[in-house]
Amino acid sequence: MEYLTYFIDIILHLDKHLAMLVQQYGAWIYVILFVIIFSETGFVVTPFLPGDSLLFVAGALAALGGMEIGLLMIVLMAAAILGNMVNYQIGRYLGPKVFHWEQSRFFNKAALDKTHAFYEKHGGKTLIISRFLPLFRTFAPFVAGIGAMTYARFTFFNLIGGVSWVGALTLAGYWFGNLPWIQKNLTLVILAIIVISLIPLFIGWLQHRKAGPGA
Repeated sequence: MEYLTYFIDIILHLDKHLAMLVQQYGAWIYVILFVIIFSETGFVVTPFLPGDSLLFVAGALAALGGMEIGLLMIVLMAAAILGNMVNYQIGRYLGPKVFHWEQSRFFNKAALDKTHAFYEKHGGKTLIISRFLPLFRTFAPFVAGIGAMTYARFTFFNLIGGVSWVGALTLAGYWFGNLPWIQKNLTLVILAIIVISLIPLFIGWLQHRKAGPGA
């Protein structure tokens, strides 16, 4: 319970924790951020790591001089793209048998099934759209690997998705994160980003309930 409380505190007060890390670790902060984004996109067992909010806050701190925005974006884009590549290869290796795995605290089978359905409907565009959707972001490259999407086609959509996701949220933080109102209410802004990013998942859940258990 204490671990959960601490994790929630990190998510909701990401600005304070990240600012502290920048002060403590200096240039090593780029490595830390790379590992977090790489893990969040690269492994299906770590979708709980901060993604959207982390990019926004990192951009805001870069605007204050804590990091260099150009280098920051290159590092984060590389992490997002390479993470997806690893996830894709894991999906290719494990194959369709993962759909028979049981739900557990380390594996969200429901999210996998929903992402697979989304992938069947939207194809390669899933890799771009899902970048802005928690859980879907983590499972989309995994499902692409399972579905045997060609590596060239996967790489094309992966590059577009990684660059657009990191670029949009990091620059949003860089340009708007330090406006007086946002700076005073950054915790609320972080919470709003999390809530907004979860809205599509909530809508999907409502549609699934309305469709009935057999849908």
